Amino acid sequence: MQVRGASSAIANNLYLYRKILQLKTPIQATARPPCDVFINHRGIDTKKNIAGLLDHRLFRLGLRPFLDSRNMKPGDKLFENINPAIRNCKIGVAVFSPNYCDSNFCLHELALLMESKKRVIPIFCDVKPSQLRVVDYGTSSPEQLQRFSRALEEAKYTVGLTFDTLTGDWSHFLNTATDAVIKNLAELEAENSSKKST
Repeated sequence: MQVRGASSAIANNLYLYRKILQLKTPIQATARPPCDVFINHRGIDTKKNIAGLLDHRLFRLGLRPFLDSRNMKPGDKLFENINPAIRNCKIGVAVFSPNYCDSNFCLHELALLMESKKRVIPIFCDVKPSQLRVVDYGTSSPEQLQRFSRALEEAKYTVGLTFDTLTGDWSHFLNTATDAVIKNLAELEAENSSKKST
């Protein structure tokens, strides 16, 4: 199948990722984590645009992203669902936005991703990395604030993507973000396969 431009790269990377998954034995395939990609985001800023669109795109490509609004139902306990999803995911996507640091939930998820040594793809949506700071609203302990700050600093110094929702090309951005996720998943699968064969 011929696809043009950025879509061609996405198709090629998705093909590689699916080929790697096919190499697994049936026992390994049944032990797959509940999600491939955990999407960490501030709902009021990005759920209906960047995070939601990326979740939809990855899902349509046959991947299993975790987005709270899609993977959880009313009555579910947040930490009982989110913490295992983070611990069992393959990679994380952190969508930083202007109100991101106002949420202890967002910062907790980011800290858990970093503490779990997950590969995280930062997306800076309508915000520069230098604008992101943990603020003490009196709701977190000094230890939690330090934990959040460490995770945020680590993410700020990780190569990521930037997007301006007012002037950016949405189609190009979604292709680029999807490509980054698929490439990272393929690299992780290749690393895991080589570790198991040695």
